[in-house]
Amino acid sequence: MAMAIIKIQKLPCYVLLVFVLCFAFAPLALSWRLNEGFDHDENYEGSSDFVDLEYHMGPVLAAPINLYIIWYGHWNPSHQATIRDFLYSLSSSSVSYPSVADWWKTVRLYTDQTGANITGSIALSGEFYDSRYSHGGYLSRLDMQSIIKNAVTSSPRALPLNAHNGVYLVLTSSDVQVQDFCRAVCGFHYFTFPTIVGATVPYAWVGYSGTQCPGMCAYPFAWPQYSGKPPPSTNGGNNIMKAPNGDAGADGMVSVIAHELAEVSSNPLVNAWYAGDDPTAPQEIADLCLGVYGSGGGGGYVGNVYKDPWGNAYNVNGVKGRRFLVQWVWDPVKRRCFGPNAKD
Repeated sequence: MAMAIIKIQKLPCYVLLVFVLCFAFAPLALSWRLNEGFDHDENYEGSSDFVDLEYHMGPVLAAPINLYIIWYGHWNPSHQATIRDFLYSLSSSSVSYPSVADWWKTVRLYTDQTGANITGSIALSGEFYDSRYSHGGYLSRLDMQSIIKNAVTSSPRALPLNAHNGVYLVLTSSDVQVQDFCRAVCGFHYFTFPTIVGATVPYAWVGYSGTQCPGMCAYPFAWPQYSGKPPPSTNGGNNIMKAPNGDAGADGMVSVIAHELAEVSSNPLVNAWYAGDDPTAPQEIADLCLGVYGSGGGGGYVGNVYKDPWGNAYNVNGVKGRRFLVQWVWDPVKRRCFGPNAKD
């Protein structure tokens, strides 16, 4: 494993008759290990000596993506606006460098067996508001599929069930508890079972951590609970980084959403791009770069990132003048973690 401060934890399989034989893979998740020291470790951005990322012949998301959000619970409209603007930024060509779309160009380097690259076209194509908590205030991981089922069958404003090029993003509000959220995971991606949803479609879940566990899932905008000191700031010190859009929970979600979208695009059926010999515990293109946001990042140091006049940390620009701090992903050409704000 290339990143010393992180621990990749994979989730156990759900036993469903047809899929046990065909897809014996675990849903994917990400987590930060909080009991390590936060020391500055220069030039620790991953190495080809430690990473054996391989293609396993499965599909990637090469067709233009229609992205559908399911807002589960009660949401702050300003937090929703931050997330929407990040998603709009993924395909925007009118934003100055380094942009969110420039960050996505690294994800686009991954191809399928025909040589087709991951798409650069991601459109926010629909939103569903599950403000009545259709499956309660505590959710299991498998509940995410039932939430998608509800969203695509609820009249009169159901989302389409798009098995051609749809990706579904389930976002849970601050008052919703999710199995292993904050304890082990901040988000995960997988694909739906036809027996539950009616078709196989890729999806991801991310929770709002601003009140439940900002030190874990809104890193580096909050103190890691067990570190004894805050995460490093842009100048290598130990001052808290300020969230570029004013809320640690929403800004932290943006980076986790970016992480999951990169992985669901490069490994949608858990049989495409990942490192490791065990397909039940793959390390994917964002897992390999957890906690790295700029050059020199690693070992607990986020790397060299920008700071605006108000002291807010960011590394990419978005639409409407937005700025975001988004973790890097593994570059298969450079064979290291990379982002558009890299110094080399």
